[in-house]
Amino acid sequence: MSGVLGSVWWMLVALGVLVTFHEFGHYWVARRCGVKVLRFSIGFGRPLWTRRGRDGTEYVIAAIPLGGYVKMLDEREAEVPPEQRPLAFNNKPVWQRMAIVAAGPLANLVLAVALLWAMLVIGRPDHAPIVGQAQGLAAAAGLQPGDRLLAVGTRATPTWSEAELALAVAALDRAPVTLEVARPGRSTPLRRTLPLQQLPARIDETRTLAAIGLTPRHLLVPAVVGKVVEGSPAWGVLAEGDTITAIDGHPVTSFEDIAPLLARLGQRGGPGMVEVLRDGERLALELTPAREVGRDGQVHWRLGIANAPPPRPATDAVLRLGPLAAVPAAVRETGYQVRQLLGMLGRAFSGAVSVQNTVSGPITIAQVANGYASLGPAWFLNFLALLSISLAILNLLPIPVLDGGHLLYYLIELVIGRPLGDRVVAAGQYIGLALLAGLMGLAFYNDILRLVS
Repeated sequence: MSGVLGSVWWMLVALGVLVTFHEFGHYWVARRCGVKVLRFSIGFGRPLWTRRGRDGTEYVIAAIPLGGYVKMLDEREAEVPPEQRPLAFNNKPVWQRMAIVAAGPLANLVLAVALLWAMLVIGRPDHAPIVGQAQGLAAAAGLQPGDRLLAVGTRATPTWSEAELALAVAALDRAPVTLEVARPGRSTPLRRTLPLQQLPARIDETRTLAAIGLTPRHLLVPAVVGKVVEGSPAWGVLAEGDTITAIDGHPVTSFEDIAPLLARLGQRGGPGMVEVLRDGERLALELTPAREVGRDGQVHWRLGIANAPPPRPATDAVLRLGPLAAVPAAVRETGYQVRQLLGMLGRAFSGAVSVQNTVSGPITIAQVANGYASLGPAWFLNFLALLSISLAILNLLPIPVLDGGHLLYYLIELVIGRPLGDRVVAAGQYIGLALLAGLMGLAFYNDILRLVS
């Protein structure tokens, strides 16, 4: 229950911050353009707290904290006294109306820069971008355990999070990407080309690294025996808690090393020596792996053991900058995330990526918010920044009822020299509501599908 309550709480915090800043953008520019603001509300429904300012604006905190709005004086919504008509939104020049509408999404982008700046100054704990295991395409590119990824394409990778994001984006485009690599014992970086064009046509976007064959060092599973299957070759020989240190004379540093060494031992035939550390004592035990044919028709060699649950990997890197250096870095990161989100939307519309992994609803947002909050303030600020960017881009989509739809109306007004008719605007609103309802339905469907799976 605590997880559910935590998820709900952090989602409300996230939405409260982002929506308040979004609506404040509309409010601030509207006031600068001489529009009378009647109400600034955080949330919908019954007001829980109300205060009227000296400017006549009613400030409200409402019962349903899932949004907010700014209500302006407008002749299309209510009768306006003649002396106040110059203060009405609909009577302002079209460029002012466009500025007021665009101010909300722009406020979210400004907020994203501020949040990323704070995250960089505080310092985000992370993992070093060091290769733990390289197979498949990663091995074909010449990557080796212990290599540090300095850059993926043009993206610098000071931590594993940057490396993982850059690799995931490059994999979506199925194009070769250049890696800059620091290898222990070498004074100069290496350049390696990862042949991502050889990836299968369809892969699970959430398991891109596995498809590439790349495992980071911090995710390697310790070679500790957690379970021994009864009747298997290891039964009665290995014990729970044993740490496997070598197989047939080859060192073992993680559980992932065991399968290829067993395959080599099985192909050689006969027993081999498995060295383990048990209660501080080193033992050499003779074992012969069992041959099995999997459902894929491939031959596998097994000892009959499972790994112990690995501990949560400790962070060994921090993404941190000074207050001055963090300013341009935050601006660059905001621009990078905007480009990546627009690119992801384009891939979703073209079918290059699954819509299931692109569109998320409140359940997923709540779970992710709770997860980031548990990692510390810097990670939660990072999450808020990304969510703020997503909110800005979503609102700028040219869908009626969203800010982008209103901007489209005003652009058409600039072209034809007059506002669109009420009937056309009403039809657009209905279409926009239908599109928005469909998008929300898809988001809820994806949320439920993730929970079920």
